[in-house]
Amino acid sequence: MARIGYARVSTTDQDVETQTARLTSEGCEIVRSEKLSGASRDGRAELATIITFLRPGDELMVTRLDRLGRDTRDVLNIIHECEQRGAFVTVLDPHVSTRGEMGHVVLTVLGMVAQMERRFIKERQREGIERARAEGIYKGGRPRLDHHAIRQMQAAGRSVVEIANAVGCSRMQVYRVLNQAI
Repeated sequence: MARIGYARVSTTDQDVETQTARLTSEGCEIVRSEKLSGASRDGRAELATIITFLRPGDELMVTRLDRLGRDTRDVLNIIHECEQRGAFVTVLDPHVSTRGEMGHVVLTVLGMVAQMERRFIKERQREGIERARAEGIYKGGRPRLDHHAIRQMQAAGRSVVEIANAVGCSRMQVYRVLNQAI
């Protein structure tokens, strides 16, 4: 029976150290972490690896339920997959575990709260952008690629692959920029 910790933050500028330290202090022999949004399970390879290697009696621990995900269905599916492998899920704040029936009810409610929080965050973000636009402050996201440079390289006869390598993006992104010019 192993205790396996999972730590997650949403952005690369956030730090997982606090979660990692807490999980280690709770007896987790292995702690895996990643810096990705919890809005969906897409791309969360560390979580997928943990679930794949869970054995009967193992325990997946997270500091808070929203570290598993911000979508109720995703959270419940993760918990279900762990249980199918004979493992338990334990949340440290508040301390809830799937070892008991009441834990399932509490985790379902907490999953719904995490999803509601995500909606509130998105709504506040949208309102802030609208307010900034009205005040003339918000101009939209900054371009990540120099469109002019990409068009110049194409005019100079460079291939899409050469342009993608020079700019540091995918070929598809180069095609999108070139198609916008038409």
